[in-house]
Amino acid sequence: MAASDETPMVQDLASTGVEEPPSRYLVHEQDRHGDLLAAGEMPEPIPLIDLSRLMDADEADKLRAALQTWGFFLATNHGIEDSLMDAMMSASREFFRQPSEEKQKCSNLVDGNGKHYQVEGYGSDKVVSEDHGLNWNDRLHLRVEPEDERNFAKWPSQPESFRDVLHEYASKTKKLRDLVLRSIAKLLDIDEDYFVNQISNKASGFARLYYYPPCPRPDLVLGLRPHSDGNLLTILFVDDDVGGLQVQRDGKWYNVPAKPHTLVINLGDCLEIMNNGIFRSPVHRVVTNTEKERLSLAMFYAVDEETVLEPAPGLLDDKRPPRYRKMLTKDFVAGLFEHFRQGKRFIDTLKI
Repeated sequence: MAASDETPMVQDLASTGVEEPPSRYLVHEQDRHGDLLAAGEMPEPIPLIDLSRLMDADEADKLRAALQTWGFFLATNHGIEDSLMDAMMSASREFFRQPSEEKQKCSNLVDGNGKHYQVEGYGSDKVVSEDHGLNWNDRLHLRVEPEDERNFAKWPSQPESFRDVLHEYASKTKKLRDLVLRSIAKLLDIDEDYFVNQISNKASGFARLYYYPPCPRPDLVLGLRPHSDGNLLTILFVDDDVGGLQVQRDGKWYNVPAKPHTLVINLGDCLEIMNNGIFRSPVHRVVTNTEKERLSLAMFYAVDEETVLEPAPGLLDDKRPPRYRKMLTKDFVAGLFEHFRQGKRFIDTLKI
C-alpha cells in the first residue's frame, strides 16, 4: 500500500488530526462482537516465568499451566540486558519519529507507483481487495535469520545505532527461542531437541516493529485484528507503559499487562501442530487508544519451508491419534494469508 493521498501511512493520517478514520479502518459491526475496548476480569494472572529457573520443577509446572491455559506467558530473567532492551526501543522510536522521506528509504514498495509490494521493509501490509479491512499501524519488517540473507537495503541507516542494536538483540532472542523450545519439549516428554532440530540453518526469523499512533476512534478501530501467529514461536517486546495487547480465552478478551523489561512469548500455529494441540496457539489482537503512541517489537521464528508440519511422533500412540493433517510448511504459509484476510484461522482447516 503506497503512502499516497488515497492510502496514507497511518502515522501521517493520525498527525493530520483526523476525527473519523477512513472506513477501511473501521471494524464491521458484525465483527465487533460488542465493545472493542471491553476486556474481561482476569480469571487468574498471566504466569510470569523466571527463565533462569526452568530446571526447577515448580517453574516448569508454572510454564506448563501457562501454555495449557493461555498459550503464552510473560518471561523474566530471560538473559537480555535491560540496557539492550532500552536501546532497542529507543532506536525503534527514533526511526518512526523521522520525516516520512527518511523512512521511505526502507519502503516495502519496490517501485514509485506502489504496484510492486514485498514483505520486507517499511510500510503497511499488502492490500489485496477493496473490502480488506486495515489495521491502525505502520510497521518495519526485517529478515534477521538466516543472517546471510539479511537485506540491509531495507534496514534503516538512521538512527545510526539501529543495525548494531537489532543485530545484538536478534542474537539474544535466537538463544531464547532455543531455550523455550527445549523447555516445551521436556514438558511433553519428548527428545529435548526435537523442536530445535526442526529449525534448519535456512529457517527464517523476522523482526517486525509495530508503530500504533493515537487513534480518534478506538471503539471502532483495531491496531491489529484478531489472529494467531502462523509461525513456530513469537518473542514480543512491548512498550513499558502503554497497554493494548489482548488475548482471547474461552471467547473472552483479556488485557495483557505491560511490564518493564518483560517479554511476552507465545506459541505459533506450527508449534501447535507439532505438539498435537496439547498446547495451543493463542488468538490475540491489539486495541488502540486516543492518548499515546505505542511501539512493539515482535521476533517471529519459523521452521524451514521444506519441513513437513506434523505432530511429533513421540506424542502419538493408540490413545493419542494425530489431530492435524500433514502439510509442507511452505504450503501452510501460502494458506495462512488468504485465511487471515477472511478473519479465519488456516490451522482449523487441518484438524482431523
